Amino acid sequence: MLAGREGSRRVVLAADRAARRTGLAVGMPVAKAQALLPGLTVMPARQDEDRAALVRLALWLQQRVTPIAATDGADGLVLDTTGADHLLGGEPMMLRDIARRLKGAGITARTAVADTLGAAHAMTRTSVGAAVIVPPGEQAMALADLPVAALRLPAEIVAGLTDLGLTRIRALASAPRAPLVLRFGDILTRRLDQAYGRVDEPIQPVRPVDPVTVSRSFAEPIAAAETIARYIGKLVLPLCAGLEERGLGARRLDLLLHRVDSAIQAVRVALARPTRDPGHLQRLLSERIETIDPGFGIERMELTAVLAEPLEQRQQISSLIDAPEADLSGLVDTLANRLGHKALYRVVPVESDVPERSVRRVPPLAPVGNATWPEKWPESWPRPTRLLPHPEPIETMAMLPDHPPVFFVWRGVRHKVQCADGPERVFGEWWRDDAELATARDYFRVENTSGERFWIYRAGDGEHGETGSQRWFLHGLFA
Repeated sequence: MLAGREGSRRVVLAADRAARRTGLAVGMPVAKAQALLPGLTVMPARQDEDRAALVRLALWLQQRVTPIAATDGADGLVLDTTGADHLLGGEPMMLRDIARRLKGAGITARTAVADTLGAAHAMTRTSVGAAVIVPPGEQAMALADLPVAALRLPAEIVAGLTDLGLTRIRALASAPRAPLVLRFGDILTRRLDQAYGRVDEPIQPVRPVDPVTVSRSFAEPIAAAETIARYIGKLVLPLCAGLEERGLGARRLDLLLHRVDSAIQAVRVALARPTRDPGHLQRLLSERIETIDPGFGIERMELTAVLAEPLEQRQQISSLIDAPEADLSGLVDTLANRLGHKALYRVVPVESDVPERSVRRVPPLAPVGNATWPEKWPESWPRPTRLLPHPEPIETMAMLPDHPPVFFVWRGVRHKVQCADGPERVFGEWWRDDAELATARDYFRVENTSGERFWIYRAGDGEHGETGSQRWFLHGLFA
């Protein structure tokens, strides 16, 4: 259970399913909840962080579903998908795609589509199903049997309506309006009309923070490389100042050069770590000048930090004992922008028994994880110097279940096996996929008559068909 303050009261803000089954409800005083359920785990709610996460989620959906997305209360999002649902295969497929994406991020959600925001809000909070679609024009029928609390009314108004016996929206909609407005105010009828579609309800979408952008226009077009480099330096300084005001560092820069013939030349520079060092940024951009075609001249230059991340100021501590830590980000940025970012990587270990999953490529300056390389492979089961990207099928002849091949054919070349060591059995990772519950591989280290050593395996245990196809593959080469 999560607890927080509403005014001077400490109340329940969220409770899991088990707690709700015992009678706990949102808005209940914490003291009463603890009395109902002794031993209840109470944790403080971090509402500011929850709101910030909800805004980030809305921005994330803006990029994938619709440009109009907003937060809806403390636990909901509202999307205006008018004109966008057909791009995702229609409303049913769109809801499934949203739920799948959220589930992949560890978020369980209920979704609904309706003509009005009020109807969609009510259906998501009261429906049993994970996805609900209200046909066009039928929101009144869908809302009829729902409780009045689904209309986003304050708790005191819901309590007052309950005292009057108006517990369902059907009864509220048929009741005389004048006495209700006189007693509860116009919010009651406004919420009802918004849900039915009689009154428009605008959506205030969240907006991403505008990127830091600086520009320079020229009275006379420029074309010389030296002039372009000089004005790059003049643009980088205010850009870094703007980043410093926001506490950010650039991770990607776009330099747009508007030519007099209305064509645009673009230069993109990416960085391994966020930075706002003017000299470093100017060097990276100036190295790309040779890729620019100025045509008949450039009349405007625009520099934008399209991707920026928080950058903390670090105090430089001088020490006569400890050598300063080497900063390779400048070298990495220079090489990456010359060779391409996919050309630079490093290999890190992954905790997995399956060989092709035990390593992965990461950016050169990515943080080091918890997994480490073994100090020494077991002497009986060494690993190959080179692991192929994917196991390659080979043709063999071997005595089952535990004998190595007599020969094998790989890439059209026949290799006679002179000696071999194995098998080393590797089982599938059943926690990743049900299909790997019974799978197994038997690895052998074999040497041909020329002294070349290979790492091959049989998919299966050589006896039971459910453990694998019993086919042979070559997976690695030894030095």
